[in-house]
Amino acid sequence: MSRSNTPPTRDDAPAPDAAGRPVRRDARRNRENLIAAARDAFAAADGPVALEAIARRAGVGIGTLYRHFPTREELVAAVYASELDDVAASVPVLLDRHPADVALRAWIGRYATFAATKRGMQDTLRAGFASGAIAPPSRERVTAGIAAFLERGAAEGTLRADVDPDDVATLLVGVLFAIMAGDAQGRTDRLLDLITDALRPPAGTES
Repeated sequence: MSRSNTPPTRDDAPAPDAAGRPVRRDARRNRENLIAAARDAFAAADGPVALEAIARRAGVGIGTLYRHFPTREELVAAVYASELDDVAASVPVLLDRHPADVALRAWIGRYATFAATKRGMQDTLRAGFASGAIAPPSRERVTAGIAAFLERGAAEGTLRADVDPDDVATLLVGVLFAIMAGDAQGRTDRLLDLITDALRPPAGTES
């Protein structure tokens, strides 16, 4: 009787990383924990964050951090990309749960939180964008998200149908740039409410 040469499947078998190299489950978990810890640390900080502090927060040694992210720029890029992916992925989820105007307000609030997480890594991001080591923000992804809310809102009658999504993205980014220096959360909420209110149709024009 012949025996198969195919090895048995194991739950902890290595899975390839972005470069095609095998990465075991514990290594993947360490990487995810480091990104989560860095995200929290950057969001809470007013200035640069020590990598040693991030490693401690993730429950690993500094050597483990450097194995996954040999430079600060690589860690910052991973945090930035992870958070932007989460923001973009939340668009259809919010539209499934809420009317478009409510969903849009929740989403721009989430995007504002994303912007706030960059406070502790502003210098690294700025240098990384300038050198090309970190991909710059994808304006297209932000505009596409806003367009989805506006399209649904126009069909529902909860948002205006005569608004350019890119204009809204410009307004949102401008507001967030103005408040990133550390204004109170209440002011941020008021400004985001103003953006949302400006996108609702005038009273008496809803379909």
